[in-house]
Amino acid sequence: MIGTTAAPTPRLRVLGGRFIERLVRCLFGLVLFGFGISMIISAELGAAPWDVFHTGVSEITGVSVGNVVILTGLALLLVWIPLRERPGLGTLLNATVIGIVVDITLPWIPDSSLIMTRTLLMLGGVTVIAVGSGFYIGAGLGPGPRDGLMTGLAKRSIGGRQISIRVARTAVELLVLCVGIALGGSVGIGTAVFVFTVGPLVQVFLPRLTMRPA
Repeated sequence: MIGTTAAPTPRLRVLGGRFIERLVRCLFGLVLFGFGISMIISAELGAAPWDVFHTGVSEITGVSVGNVVILTGLALLLVWIPLRERPGLGTLLNATVIGIVVDITLPWIPDSSLIMTRTLLMLGGVTVIAVGSGFYIGAGLGPGPRDGLMTGLAKRSIGGRQISIRVARTAVELLVLCVGIALGGSVGIGTAVFVFTVGPLVQVFLPRLTMRPA
């Protein structure tokens, strides 16, 4: 009896530990992502495309930016249907955690009138978002609502050539940017930097931060 009950224990511990590792990496990535958003918004050099949209909606409705992030994430899950993307635990965490982190961290980042400080804050925010994306997508618990658009498009091809993560991400960011501008969101040099650098950065970090099967 002792042998039959003891044998499965190591296997259960391995599986449990692997899930915990994935969960921790996912949450860490989401916290990084939310903090990166706050950094870019605080730099006031132009928000990232999604945040041009989020801030535009916030200005119109009076809802906090963090809550707009959450509501947008939940609404985007409907767009996954034609892309045949499957949500996971990471998807649901993404839809809620990032917005909460933004509302918590945004007031704590000090304002600065120095262009060098603001530029470093903006560039740091873009990098932090890319690293955060690598962590939570690479955890394998499901991409976020916005990243599901990117990964869904990257599974398809145009003229027999598969769409890369870089192209998919940039195309989505440009589309959202246009909508955000129409809603009155704030744009600037930081917006352009984000649009053309976050895709390549995610493509660099994602393979390196993706967890491999045990």
